[in-house]
Amino acid sequence: MAGKIIIDLVVVGNIKVLEMDVLVKEYEKRIRKYAKLKIIELKDESNNYSNEIVLNREAKRINQVIDPTSFLIILDIDKKQYSSIEFAQKIDEITTYKNSKITFVIGGSCGLSNQIKQKADLSISFSKMTFPHQLFRVIFLEQLYRSFTILHGSKYHK
Repeated sequence: MAGKIIIDLVVVGNIKVLEMDVLVKEYEKRIRKYAKLKIIELKDESNNYSNEIVLNREAKRINQVIDPTSFLIILDIDKKQYSSIEFAQKIDEITTYKNSKITFVIGGSCGLSNQIKQKADLSISFSKMTFPHQLFRVIFLEQLYRSFTILHGSKYHK
């Protein structure tokens, strides 16, 4: 892994459950031993509109916060799945050979617009299952932390 890694996590929606927030903060703290992490929460759209309107409005907000020089990875249920070790290797590959800054994007309840999907340098899936967004943020952060422990030879990953 090259230099100091910078990770932006762009998420549509916020944490509403205290217990989830506690877990998010715990993994943020752990990850910061390995990388500079910034979580950018964006307002989710009301479900009073069509999916297309929701996706377009959320895409505008996402586009405003994405660093165009960053390696963009989106979470998309229909894309390739990685094991924890493969995910760690992918992060290592990106930060060593491509870019020390990675932006991950987790969409809202309607997913991500095609506009955002087309901008992505990489699209990955954590599962074919659907998770609540608050819970998925915890799952994602745990896997990101696990990736760093794998890459650094920590005993965390078994």
